[in-house]
Amino acid sequence: MNVHSLRKMLTAVDRWYRRHVRALPWRVGPAERDAGMRPDPYRVWLSEVMLQQTTIPHATPYFERFVARWPTVEKLAGASWDDVSAAWAGLGYYSRARNLHACAKAIAARGSFPQEAKGLRALPGVGPYTAAAIASIAFDERIAPVDGNIERVVSRLWAIPSDRTEAGWRAAKVAISARAQALADALPKEGRAGDLAQALMDLGATVCTPKKPNCLICPLNRLCAARAEGDPDRYPMKAEKRAVPTRFGAAFVLMRGDQVMLVRRPPSGLLGGMMMPPTSAWTEAKSDDPLEGAPGEFAWEHVGEIRHVFTHFALKLNVWRAIAPARAKTSGEWMNSDNALAALPTVGRKAVALAVR
Repeated sequence: MNVHSLRKMLTAVDRWYRRHVRALPWRVGPAERDAGMRPDPYRVWLSEVMLQQTTIPHATPYFERFVARWPTVEKLAGASWDDVSAAWAGLGYYSRARNLHACAKAIAARGSFPQEAKGLRALPGVGPYTAAAIASIAFDERIAPVDGNIERVVSRLWAIPSDRTEAGWRAAKVAISARAQALADALPKEGRAGDLAQALMDLGATVCTPKKPNCLICPLNRLCAARAEGDPDRYPMKAEKRAVPTRFGAAFVLMRGDQVMLVRRPPSGLLGGMMMPPTSAWTEAKSDDPLEGAPGEFAWEHVGEIRHVFTHFALKLNVWRAIAPARAKTSGEWMNSDNALAALPTVGRKAVALAVR
């Protein structure tokens, strides 16, 4: 596609964005940019990390609490891991919280954010997409971040095909990224890469939706190959989803009055560094010993089962409860049950809530 056609797309998207920009707490809109306001890379970075595998409505209150408590990256770098992990609880994908804290320390140590994607990639936990998003939105580098919304818009705009196999979808993603980058490269001298990226994100989120896109009000409808074909819902042609396996285990909620005993999980792996009630190993088959991994010799009572879905598997945990004598020796940390419910990751919260109800 030639530069003239790409510029037509850019003009249409920019006009639409100026009328329909979403007000988000981390965003500096086009009118504010026109007035000279610059995006804060700290807020852009924090929002991008929080929004990985998380919706805007769910992430927004976490973002607002984080920036109220730690308004700068230096403040976040100086926070304790216990405080950061507790504030993150409920957002899921807890390796992000560890990387967030490590990244904040690295940025504070170097004095500022790198302003290009290449430098951002060197920071802990910053992958290709996040680096491109920060570089584009915060610093207007002409690099195309491709999230799920942009992926959908671009795949439909050019009707990029796939045979729905893993290999076919990987090839389609390469083509989608190339087309998105072509748009960024075609920006006029005065164009802002950050506005383009956020405009495409908004377009995908509000108009070019996964199901039943509202093509009638889309600014790109006359240029969209998928609409011309008559079936934009076909795109993007992702690989067929595989069945999610189930793993099994047990959670042990030890209580003493209104307190529950928690332990910190190892720093690496799933839920790394997070507080949890003690659990057994999570295995593909149910254990022959239902109390395998139970801490101490207590009178354990089975109170039910919880289910939680992670990215690559579903987890079923049998929940056991016991009352610890006042002077019983334990190896964990005692926490008021209300505080525990607020600080635990979702799967731990489900287990404790079932035990203390």
